[in-house]
Amino acid sequence: TTLLSPTCDDTAVEEAADLALRQINADRREGYILRLYRIFSVREHPQEITGSVFYLILDVVDTECHVLSKKLWKDCTARPTHTTVYGQCKAIIYINQSRKIAHLNTYECVLQPVPPRYIWAVCPDCPVDDCPTEPKYLEAAVQSLGKFNEESEQTHYFSVLNVTRASMQWVIGPAYFVEFVIQETSCSKSDS
Repeated sequence: TTLLSPTCDDTAVEEAADLALRQINADRREGYILRLYRIFSVREHPQEITGSVFYLILDVVDTECHVLSKKLWKDCTARPTHTTVYGQCKAIIYINQSRKIAHLNTYECVLQPVPPRYIWAVCPDCPVDDCPTEPKYLEAAVQSLGKFNEESEQTHYFSVLNVTRASMQWVIGPAYFVEFVIQETSCSKSDS
């Protein structure tokens, strides 16, 4: 029962990384879908009869798809470098191809935003992420959604569920950028 060290570009390893990341993303309840940046390392433990346990370390970045979208990570665009959250996921996954079993035993992801000093070194005028729970960002989201509610042809009004990402940039004054989740309300647009 020795541990094998297959190459990171091995087809079985790439499939294990794909399946692990799919299950990690399906398990997440907030934030954005994680996309594989690269397979950092892998060890394989073949099982007695069939299948293998893979010990993976995956470098990941977040995408523009919220986890509530339930999209596959391959279908989501990675964010621009200066706005991304990056990190590493360590995962242990059992795969038995002949029986079509893929079970993610455990995982742990550590994520962090790109530090502002690196962003400013490359792009001094770029907006920098800020705390999305600040009242000014909720206010910006509500104002933006108000315009959507006025102009959309939806039958009901929508409300802000939560602000998921926020940043600010000084132009002539402060410019606020927000991403938020909305929910349909029971309030009909036909009611006064």
